[in-house]
Amino acid sequence: MNDEQEVSLLELLALLLDHKRLLTLLPLGIGSLVLAITFLMKPAFTATTQMLPPQQQQGSGLAALLGATGAGGIASALGSVGGLKNPADQWVGLLKSRVISDALVDRFKLQELYESEYRFQARQALEGSTKITAGKDNLIDIEVTDHSPERAAQIANAYIEELQRLTNTLAVTEAAQRRLYFEKQLTEAKNNLIKAEAQLRQVGVSQDVMKTNPDAAVGHIAQLQATIAAQEVKVSAMRNSMTERSPELRLALTELATLRNQLQSAERDDPPASKSPSSSDYVAKFREFKYYETLFELLARQFEMAKADEARDGALIQVVDVALVPEYKSKPKRGMIAVLATVLTFMLSAGLLLGRQALRNFGSTPEGQARLARVRQAWSGRAR
Repeated sequence: MNDEQEVSLLELLALLLDHKRLLTLLPLGIGSLVLAITFLMKPAFTATTQMLPPQQQQGSGLAALLGATGAGGIASALGSVGGLKNPADQWVGLLKSRVISDALVDRFKLQELYESEYRFQARQALEGSTKITAGKDNLIDIEVTDHSPERAAQIANAYIEELQRLTNTLAVTEAAQRRLYFEKQLTEAKNNLIKAEAQLRQVGVSQDVMKTNPDAAVGHIAQLQATIAAQEVKVSAMRNSMTERSPELRLALTELATLRNQLQSAERDDPPASKSPSSSDYVAKFREFKYYETLFELLARQFEMAKADEARDGALIQVVDVALVPEYKSKPKRGMIAVLATVLTFMLSAGLLLGRQALRNFGSTPEGQARLARVRQAWSGRAR
């Protein structure tokens, strides 16, 4: 068996040596021809820019505010909203978005440049010439390849400019998400405050009402109610990420229960200012008004701090390396293409020679001749 294999290998080697002229000149000729063709190809240049995306802030400003109002634990819950394991992936997705691609297509008139009939074709051509990657160091690289070195650098830098414009309209950072959240809550609190104020005015002021002291009656209770509302938000946020057995959640529930007991005690110990129905109605309406007023003021301060944080985060898109006009082409790589063409031609030529010899050996036997005859017959019948 080994002798037969050695003979077969020697026969194959002898076959290749018999055609060494063909196996040498043909690959070299094809490689030289391909090399000459590459000089006719238009060179392409690659420009690269590198950016550092905004880092997610964990609501430090909000924590200071809520800590001053006795609800600092909410800051950590809100600070985790929208967080990602790898924040750079979010920015890569934004850079690859259709909004930015369309802006670049219009800005550089790429539909005309790429001779695209439709807009999506120009967008696809731009995506094919652009490479956006995020490294482990949290830096994002943007590589743009174009036949014009100046245009390649301009498009690469324009990606970051368009990203900056996009972030001004989207709540992509943690601070922006907090700003959007408090904006909605502030609008709701404002509407409730307006309703409470209108209801308070409808009660009217009588002689009995003038003798009461609403601020002393409702100030402490309103503060407790606002603190309870904040604690309930904290507990609700913690339940989304913790189990009921979590020590932090149990502590928060204990604090909430304590606050509710304090509120019940304050309401029970609060003496009625007057037995007059109009006075009691006024105190109740005033208490509701004071509650929404306190809540509105708290949310307004939180909203302003979130806006300040968002303005600070919005400037954190930092360019590490600006894309410069490339001095040397990146494509075509003539030497690699020529070598690849030479090697592939050699392998293809050798394969054809070996296949032809194997076919001859197979046809030299009676059994092989019979099979080949059946194949020719079947092929000729199908051709008819």
